Amino acid sequence: MALGDVLRGALIGCGYFANNHLNAWRDVAGAELVAVCDQDRSRAQKAAAAFGVPHVYTDADKMLREERLDFVDVVTQAPSHRPLVELVASHGVHVICQKPFAPTMEDARAMVIACKQAGVQLMVHENFRWQRPIRALKAASEKIGPLFFGRVVFRNDHDIFTNQPYLAQDERFIIYDLGIHLLDMARFCMGDVSHLFCHTQSVNPAVEGEDTATITLVMQSGATCVVEACYFSHLEKDIFPQTLIHIEGTRGSATLDVNYDLTTVNDGKVEKNHVPPQPPSWASGPGIAIQESVVAITQHWVECLNDRRAPETSGLDNLKTLELVFGAYESAETNMVYTTEAALGI
Repeated sequence: MALGDVLRGALIGCGYFANNHLNAWRDVAGAELVAVCDQDRSRAQKAAAAFGVPHVYTDADKMLREERLDFVDVVTQAPSHRPLVELVASHGVHVICQKPFAPTMEDARAMVIACKQAGVQLMVHENFRWQRPIRALKAASEKIGPLFFGRVVFRNDHDIFTNQPYLAQDERFIIYDLGIHLLDMARFCMGDVSHLFCHTQSVNPAVEGEDTATITLVMQSGATCVVEACYFSHLEKDIFPQTLIHIEGTRGSATLDVNYDLTTVNDGKVEKNHVPPQPPSWASGPGIAIQESVVAITQHWVECLNDRRAPETSGLDNLKTLELVFGAYESAETNMVYTTEAALGI
């Protein structure tokens, strides 16, 4: 691949969320999709026709053997991630993988090692931190002195089950599917974690797994961050998919509030800004902030490949977030504090 060439990519998995990926690939500069792959041929054909992708496959290995690819975007469910990522890496092709990265830490480490040994880049599609309001909050928090407290809140009763019915049947639900975003944002804003304590609840009888979680993080810096996740909060207004974040430093605070209002207090001076998403033209419905972030992280991936640098949400980095997810479940099950590992074995 010569510098300045348009990167050739393929997408595996043409399900519900893949539509956001397909739109993003059409928007970003410097890359194009030349193939899609799904075990359901009709679904793959429909995606290819809608987005002008020339080649359709139902077999990922065949696609990798027949196409000249720079990268593959894996948009399947977590149990299939390891075999697909290892397959892509074995062909010497860079790979993006949707979150949750893996169903076990063993699988996650194996994928990181496989890509490292193959000499290819691996990025986890951990997109929430790429929302414009979150980036603005992060920038504001860097100006208020050393941080000592934070709160990351995602509470609503939005119906996410109609489009993703399998979520209601998963034994592990809100931490694994949503909490991973919130824990990643906590790390993004406040640094890595030393230890945590988690309490979960199953409030909605129609949901198999936990639908409410409260996680207290103690950061390596000594700061504290509380993460709240709930899909059964009956509020006056449904603010899905807004994440509310409050961070305090020694000189002030930064607060991302309802409807993307950002308030910064710094040495007694108050600054108010409105930092709404800037959604792409194809975005619709309440999830425009998420759709915007898919474009942003996709463009970041292209730039990283061109610059030959590790992406912000690399596989190695995401091991730290995924460990917090499984650590939270262990803490909730044992009613004990979970301490993160000093080294993740890579």
